[in-house]
Amino acid sequence: MPHPTRRVALLHLRTRRPYAARYQAELDALNTAAAETVAGLGWEPLLVPTAELPTARTHAAARWADLIVLMGGEDVDPRLYGTRVDYPGSGHHEPRTDSTHIAVVLEAMQRHKPVLGICRGMQVINVALGGTLIQHLPTSDRHRGSVATDPFVRSRVRLVADTDLEADVDASRSVLCTHHQAIDVLGAGLRIAARAADGVAEAVVHDSAPITGVQWHPEHPSAAALQLTPLLRRLERQAQRAPARAGR
Repeated sequence: MPHPTRRVALLHLRTRRPYAARYQAELDALNTAAAETVAGLGWEPLLVPTAELPTARTHAAARWADLIVLMGGEDVDPRLYGTRVDYPGSGHHEPRTDSTHIAVVLEAMQRHKPVLGICRGMQVINVALGGTLIQHLPTSDRHRGSVATDPFVRSRVRLVADTDLEADVDASRSVLCTHHQAIDVLGAGLRIAARAADGVAEAVVHDSAPITGVQWHPEHPSAAALQLTPLLRRLERQAQRAPARAGR
């Protein structure tokens, strides 16, 4: 029996970064691969550059969607989790976009709408639920490569027992990471579902809401077919189990 068409909002930050052209190209490749993976399932993707749009447009896209994916990008504004804005590796922040994405997460939870956070997206989820972030990992060299050459590093994650992520993540395969921040204090209702070799949280799931976060990049063009697809199917299963709701 064919799967029904799902509408997927892929929330990212920008289509233009004149101050960081190389970084923009890397994010464009990830966003394109994510959209192509969604389309390959016969679903309808919508890439939403939140920082370039009125807030209402992002909320409308999230309400239109059956499934929401928060993509990667710049660090979350540290003022949203109550700490200093000056830290090693700090750079450009998008406070309005961060606040919008946090609001999207909270509304999605109320509506039992599945959300997947990727890299920055997982950190947004954690902050939305009252958690905090490690602003610069002492082992950051194990989690991201060189900005000048290849920002991604391959690593393995260890799945934590008694979470349902085991069905959707193949821990025998390496994953591609590029992050210098990570979860510190865990947000309300979240459980760590995978860790890196140094103990850094690499995935989270929510106890009762259809919320999943992964710190690596399953949407990387070299990995999307094998790694993003099962995570999208996970969201689809969660959508099928969600209680009926009136309207969007």
